[in-house]
Amino acid sequence: MSLTVRVIAADKTVWDSAAEEVILPSTTGQLGILSGHAPLLSALDVGVMRVRPGKDWVSIALMGGFVEVENDEVVILVNGAERGDTIDREEARSTLSAAQARLDQSEQSEDKQERYEAQRDFKRARARLQASGEVVNI
Repeated sequence: MSLTVRVIAADKTVWDSAAEEVILPSTTGQLGILSGHAPLLSALDVGVMRVRPGKDWVSIALMGGFVEVENDEVVILVNGAERGDTIDREEARSTLSAAQARLDQSEQSEDKQERYEAQRDFKRARARLQASGEVVNI
């Protein structure tokens, strides 16, 4: 028996297919879902979702949102999402480098909003690069 998994962003459906297993970045840590999982509603953090439709895993960068699990249906509503196999690694590396520089610079700032935005942008850039399959050691 398998799960029905949907990843829905405001502008597109990123995934709509059966899967054997899903691992999600919840706000309290990694959340694994298999067939027969108890009903659940949880907040999701920015990070990488991994879904296993067969023997191989697919990575999707999530930009935060919510997941609902009920009767082997997993509905993931997110602020943004991007399949790892569609991400340009060079562009993602460049974006992460710029986000790291902005984050480092914001550490000197007293502006809390600036620090928050720098941290958010860094997490998003890191998630995109990780979803592309690159190991990120930051």
